[in-house]
Amino acid sequence: MELKTKVNAEDGKQELLITREFELPVELLFKAYEDPEIVEQWMNTKVLKLENKKYGAWIFETSDPKGTFTFQMSGVFHEFIPNKKITRTFQMDNSPWDAQIEYMEFESLTADTSKLTMHIVYRSVDDRDGMLKRGMGKGMSMAHDRLQEIVEKLK
Repeated sequence: MELKTKVNAEDGKQELLITREFELPVELLFKAYEDPEIVEQWMNTKVLKLENKKYGAWIFETSDPKGTFTFQMSGVFHEFIPNKKITRTFQMDNSPWDAQIEYMEFESLTADTSKLTMHIVYRSVDDRDGMLKRGMGKGMSMAHDRLQEIVEKLK
């Protein structure tokens, strides 16, 4: 089955270009990234902090199905423009990878559809390739499927 979230990884580059179209108005797509309760549902994580503003911090914590802590993700917002753009750093604690920077653009296609474009820059090609080898593309597509399913109930 073809994944709905498209991941473009050019050989020799330390970046990814990720796109996904949603059957959601852009306002609801953006809400899925700014509302802690919705983030927890589609990312299957616990939101410890989510300061939706320039220089605001965010911290998410993930556990296994038994509730045992597995890892923490954190970063800082550098741009936060509602329904348009989020630029943030992303660091996975206790991992071999350095922080990455994520540029997310939210685009209205029609009154009921929208597009998310993510440009992620890693410190090295090895870091990027390591994330891809861990199944990041499939995992992100599955998370985006959950986002669509959860948020469309808010229409």
